[in-house]
Amino acid sequence: MISFAKVDLALWGQDLNRDLGRVGCLGLRKLTNQEKGAFMRKTVWIVMLCVSLVLGFSAGAFAAKTLEIGALYPISGSLALLGEESWRGAEIARMQRNKAGGVAGMEVIFVQGDANTPATSRSEAERLIEQKGVKGILGTYSSSRCMVASEVAGRKGIPYFELGAIANDITTRGYKTMWRINPTAAHFSVAQVEFIIDWLAPKLGKKPSDIKVSVAHEDSDYGSSVAASFSELAKKKGLQVVSVEPYAANSSDLSSVIFRLRKAEPDIVVAVSYAQDAILLSRQAIELKLNVPFIGTGGGHSLQSFADALGKNAEGVLNVDFTQYEVNTAFTPGLTNFLGLYKETFKANPRSGHSLANYMGANVVFDILQKTGGSLDPKAVQKAAMAMDVKVGSTATGWGVKFDENGQNIRVTPQVTQWRDGKLVTVFPKGAAVMEPILIK
Repeated sequence: MISFAKVDLALWGQDLNRDLGRVGCLGLRKLTNQEKGAFMRKTVWIVMLCVSLVLGFSAGAFAAKTLEIGALYPISGSLALLGEESWRGAEIARMQRNKAGGVAGMEVIFVQGDANTPATSRSEAERLIEQKGVKGILGTYSSSRCMVASEVAGRKGIPYFELGAIANDITTRGYKTMWRINPTAAHFSVAQVEFIIDWLAPKLGKKPSDIKVSVAHEDSDYGSSVAASFSELAKKKGLQVVSVEPYAANSSDLSSVIFRLRKAEPDIVVAVSYAQDAILLSRQAIELKLNVPFIGTGGGHSLQSFADALGKNAEGVLNVDFTQYEVNTAFTPGLTNFLGLYKETFKANPRSGHSLANYMGANVVFDILQKTGGSLDPKAVQKAAMAMDVKVGSTATGWGVKFDENGQNIRVTPQVTQWRDGKLVTVFPKGAAVMEPILIK
């Protein structure tokens, strides 16, 4: 590009203005040859300057071009802890991708939305699309929040990428702009039932048909979906589901739930809880002597705060969840690198596997958009998403990527973990396990 650093533009402008005035008064033909030459040279230089400035502006604008995506998570309210943890994973993926050149040469920017309640999630999705002009949204962690926000996006034809919510219905409503990268409630139920049949029944010296299971679940889309999936599959596999106990996640007393569980006399309780209710349920089970093992379903049972609150009583509590950090890293390439990035960025260790799931999921979103050239056009996204073919064991979670006709990733498998000496370690299946499970009532 031509440099005009030494040109006094003000003087050039004055000279050209004067010459234009003379041309206007006398006409170009009446100027001397010397005056004509000077006038033409100045005119050419000014034109070249204008062209250069325009090209420079265009190049700068291209270099600074951004790809804005809505990031909708509960970052305040009762679900803020895991909502923020989920956002942190996606944020690390965004920062890492931008450092490597962005998506199709564009800097990725998250336009934040706060899904602190289902009602707010709807209005925030509307705001992101209508006021902020985003052409795609990712999130959301909470199933109830995702259900309403993705409905808004679906009706408007806006691509919506779910990285953490597990309710089955999210991807069965017929929306063609909905993709979920994480496991569903049905996937969680498969892991729980297989563990009960393959490990718990032999450990108790019982046939699977003799195993009695109770389900205690918070009553939002998340808990209800898991409870329904588990109950259906457990019965199909011959387990006895002896009671199902729904409750409100914001309950301050779950003693009535514990009493009903005691009356059912289960061999194991499948719990579906958020953060505070997971702690409350376990504390009151101990106080009221419900001496049976618990197996959680992600959520609150995966949090370090759960183990910290219960202390030694957390020992042996089981949990089916996204990939955690005490796992066979041969199946999770990139996990060690993620842990380093997390600590560098947030000056702490991850609080849950939700950050890892969102990190992996956000990277899948960026890979899809790389294939579209950064376009969020629904047809282009659909074509790129359906062409994704990532083998199991190729990502930081160990999951692969292949979407079915509903936009659900089918190469995902939750794992069974257990609290041991203050750490949540993977115990099932054997390929991912770092310890053998133990039975503590």
